[in-house]
Order: sequence, then structure tokens, then C-alpha cells
Amino acid sequence: MEIIDYQERYHEDFRKLNMEWLEKYQLAESHDLMVLDDPQGTIIDRGGCIFLALEDGVIAGTAALMKEHEGVYELAKMSVAPAFRGRGISKLLLAKCLEAAKERAAEKITLFSNHQLTTALSLYTQFGFRNIPVEDSPFVTADVKMELVLQA
Repeated sequence: MEIIDYQERYHEDFRKLNMEWLEKYQLAESHDLMVLDDPQGTIIDRGGCIFLALEDGVIAGTAALMKEHEGVYELAKMSVAPAFRGRGISKLLLAKCLEAAKERAAEKITLFSNHQLTTALSLYTQFGFRNIPVEDSPFVTADVKMELVLQA
């Protein structure tokens, strides 16, 4: 398993993996579609990054950091294919995102989620994310907001 930077040739994998969980939990919204249809323009060109977990030529997982403004990034579009779950891939992806945030001198990382995603929420807590009031959410279905402060 290796974590690689996003490449346009993996766009459909990125979109498919994320749409799978969004649809399963009935959480897909127009903001998601905008990002998933144009990850280059909505994430990378705006100072963010996308990482993919690759195993034997198959994209097994995704995670992104979206630049909100100077010093603040949003963890987004984290997904692991069902066949690859339970192998620590989400931990590898999240660790890579934290490393990238620190390289970009991020002060904090925020994320929006939903209470149904208990496994993900547990992972975020393990990595030090803390619940904060849900404000400024681009998502109607986001009823959880968390942040991780990286620098004081």
C-alpha cells in the first residue's frame, strides 16, 4: 500500500469512492458534487491537496485537504473502499493529510461530518480532533464539526 498524490487519471476513482459513502448515508449535496466533479479546480488549484491509497494499481482510499484561508484547512473527502476497510488505510491517509497541513504551516484543520459516521468520528478523535459548534457549514447534513489545532 502506498499513499500517492492525486493525478487526473484517478478522478473517477476519487469521485466513485466518495459518492459511494455519501449515497449510502443519504448525505450527497450540491457542494459535494461540485468538489467531486472538479477536484483539480476546487481543491488543488486553491492550495489544497488530495491523497490516494494505491494497492496493486487499485485506488483503495482517498482524503483531501481543502484550503479555507491562510493557516486553516478542511479535511474532506475521506473514503476507503469496502474491500479495503479494516486495514488501517484511513489512518495512513489522515496521517499524510496532517503531514501536508504542517508542511503548509497550517494552524488548524477543521472537518464537517455527520453523526451516522461513527467509525470516522472515532478515528478523528484518536488523532486529536475535538468537537466544536457547527458553524459556517457548506453542508445541510453536517451535524458535527471538529477541529485539530496544530500550532498555538
